[in-house]
Amino acid sequence: MKEFVKMTLATLTGLLLFGFISMFIMIGMIGAMAAAGSSKPVMPAEAVLSIDFSKMILAEQTEEADPFAALQGGEMISPVGIYEAIKAVNAAAEDPAIRYIYMRPDAASGGFARIEEFRTALKNFRNSGKAVVSYIENPTNAGYYLASVSDKIYMTSYDGGMNMFGGISSQLIFLKDALDRLGVNVQLIRHGKYKSAGEMYIRNSSSKENMEQNEAMIGSIWESWATLIAQDRGISVETLNNMLNNLELNFPEDFLAKGLVDELLTRDELQKKLADLYVTDDYKHVKSISLADYATLKNTVNYKAANKVAVIYAEGNIVDGGAKDQVAGDRFAKIIQDVRNDKDVKAVVLRVSSPGGSVLASEKIKAELDLLRESVPVIASYGEYAASGGYWISANSDYIFSNATTLTGSIGVFSMIPDIGGTLKNKLHVNVTPVNSNEHADMYGMIRPLDNKEVAYMQASVEKIYDKFTNIVAAGRDMTVENVDAIAQGRVWTGAEALGIGLVDQIGTIEDAINYAATSIEGVTSVNDVQVVAYPKPQTPIEALLESFGGKGESVFAGTPLEDVETAFSGWTEAQSGKMYARIPYEIIVK
Repeated sequence: MKEFVKMTLATLTGLLLFGFISMFIMIGMIGAMAAAGSSKPVMPAEAVLSIDFSKMILAEQTEEADPFAALQGGEMISPVGIYEAIKAVNAAAEDPAIRYIYMRPDAASGGFARIEEFRTALKNFRNSGKAVVSYIENPTNAGYYLASVSDKIYMTSYDGGMNMFGGISSQLIFLKDALDRLGVNVQLIRHGKYKSAGEMYIRNSSSKENMEQNEAMIGSIWESWATLIAQDRGISVETLNNMLNNLELNFPEDFLAKGLVDELLTRDELQKKLADLYVTDDYKHVKSISLADYATLKNTVNYKAANKVAVIYAEGNIVDGGAKDQVAGDRFAKIIQDVRNDKDVKAVVLRVSSPGGSVLASEKIKAELDLLRESVPVIASYGEYAASGGYWISANSDYIFSNATTLTGSIGVFSMIPDIGGTLKNKLHVNVTPVNSNEHADMYGMIRPLDNKEVAYMQASVEKIYDKFTNIVAAGRDMTVENVDAIAQGRVWTGAEALGIGLVDQIGTIEDAINYAATSIEGVTSVNDVQVVAYPKPQTPIEALLESFGGKGESVFAGTPLEDVETAFSGWTEAQSGKMYARIPYEIIVK
């Protein structure tokens, strides 16, 4: 008994000690994180604006850098929101303290649209009369696209770098053969011959329609990029394409010979060039400030302004419930309601960067946006995607800005139900016997295929929702349903293509959309006369850490109906089977 008591006391002591250690570690981490984010950048009297994509990410919204990286000995990567990045570059163009921009674009990556928007800002900076200088070592598609806007492109003279500047490519993956071997039968019910979401599960190669839209999409994106690259380097698009098609760009000397860079330099030679441009004889006198720090200093909010422009960032999959990392129907409906109740908000920009998702969630969001439009104008700005559900929620906007490379449209609907009965019986040797109260009670049970009556039942739902989708677009874009149907059928368009068929109003950036929204307010002539407020506010690393430890923070599913909570956690379960989706299958990241 004494030994048992000793063991129990030792166990309790160990648990208490572990708890105290964990608490002190958490307090220490929070303290370090707070300290890491508390220092304010210092602006030199004169400086170079440094844009190094190995230390910065172009994000939809500005977030605090992750201090965990610093705590672990790495570098803190700063996510800078695209609007804040554009405003910072614009401010630098007018700031006499900024001499020029020096850019290291090799590590640039992200969505096509954000990179396109940022390049536009760099072009405007150059047009202001100040220089943009880039230095590349390992060229990439995104990196060279950005560098091509520069007055001078310098490249390393050292061999050993890797050239990944070769044109844009996407890969279509098909799982039918693998699923057949596993005994999984996926039943896809859809409307739209181009609606390829789900096609990867039912085919082992692309349909003709899917290949057609993919080739057109990739071709349109590359045409937009190649045209600007060729224009700023003084060559033709045909010449550029020939270089890539014939693999003529292998070594730094090839880039120089073909006119894609201006000089090959060692590190010391580069520093001498940067010092000369700074008008000093020694590189150590060259002062610089990063774009992230400069944006922090320059992107201030005009709290004195009586009028607000609310920017609602709808980034991610459209899902049911209240998840904080996606465009959750209940959460965003509440956000839009809060914006509507703020009488100081006189215009709204809906920034959409979503491939779509749940029809039910899209409907909830659209219903709140329709109420919002009764009192203030809603201007849409399209980022990487505004497709399927992303287009559903924004088609009724008063005006739509899109980037040329945005993926939009995909006006179509699908539902998908897997049948794993064969897997259970033939692969796992598990026998399942359903016991039903009604004839079709187990139709979403995933242990048998749907019968003809059930397929017709699901198809009727898909057809009804497709009809509703086309009617929403027709009303929002002032088109006939027949004209919408002709460009719908689930087809994905780039923004450049969408402009020609009436799905968007203008090619432009988020800055253009915010300026348009601001000047639509009576008596406002400039965005500087309004307060720009972003929704939802991103979580700080400290808030995320506290929430992960069960600290203060609103529950992800607070106020969410139980059935939506179950669905959000269910994955591919009976609760998910048979749901209606308006989503594209593309999530493209360019490097």
